[in-house]
Amino acid sequence: MLGVEPVITQLRGGLVVSCQAPIDSPLRDPQIIATMAQAAVLRGAVGIRLDSPEHVMATRSRLGADVPIIGLWKQVLPGSSVYITPRFADAAAIAAAGADIIAIDATLRSRPDGDTAAQLIDRIHQELGKPVMADIDTWEAAEAAAQAGADLVGTTLYGYTEATQDQTPPGWDLLTQMVTRLTVPCICEGGIASPAMARAAIDRGAFAVVVGTAITGIDLQVQAYQRAIALE
Repeated sequence: MLGVEPVITQLRGGLVVSCQAPIDSPLRDPQIIATMAQAAVLRGAVGIRLDSPEHVMATRSRLGADVPIIGLWKQVLPGSSVYITPRFADAAAIAAAGADIIAIDATLRSRPDGDTAAQLIDRIHQELGKPVMADIDTWEAAEAAAQAGADLVGTTLYGYTEATQDQTPPGWDLLTQMVTRLTVPCICEGGIASPAMARAAIDRGAFAVVVGTAITGIDLQVQAYQRAIALE
C-alpha cells in the first residue's frame, strides 16, 4: 500500500502519546484533546493515538499532515466484548477523519458483526488504503494478526480481556515473544507508568512505545492519588 511504510517508519524508536479522556470528563472536548496532543508533539512525541472521529479531526487540524495519528473508535455494542474499532464502519469513519493508521481489537474474541479480525484488516487495507495496528492480548492473537497482514501489532489489550484478566500490564513476556517471533513491528502499549519503563520496552525490542494514562490521564491519576490518601 502506497504511503504505509513512511508513516510507520516515523514511529521507530519513539514515544506515541495516547490522548484520551473518560466520557464524563471535561477533558474530552476535542479541542482540549488536540491541545494535549500538540503539547506532546512539541516535547518530542513521534505520534499520537486518539479515540473517536471528532478527536482525530480536531487533532489533525491542529497538528497538520506530518504527525502520524493512530486512530480508533471505542464502541460498546451488545453481544460482544470487542470495543476498539469493532466494525468496518467505525474504521471508515476514523480514516475519513484523518487517521494515518487504524487501530483495531485483534483479539480472538467474537466480533459484533460476525467478521473476523483478519477480514477487517483486509477490508481496511483494500477499501481504505490504511495500515492497521492490531491491538492484541495473547501470543495466539498476535500471531494470527501478523499472519492476517497487520502492519503493527501492539500489546494494548494484555491484562484487559477475559483471557488475560489475571495478568497485569505491561506484558513484558508477551512483548519479548512477539519481538522474537514476528517480522512486523511490535508496539508496547499498556501499563507503561514511567520513563524508565518506556526505556525498558525499547530495550526489549519494541518498535515504539505508547503511553496514555501516565501522561494524559488526569482523571485516573487524580482518582488514584485520592484513593491513596483518603482517610477511610
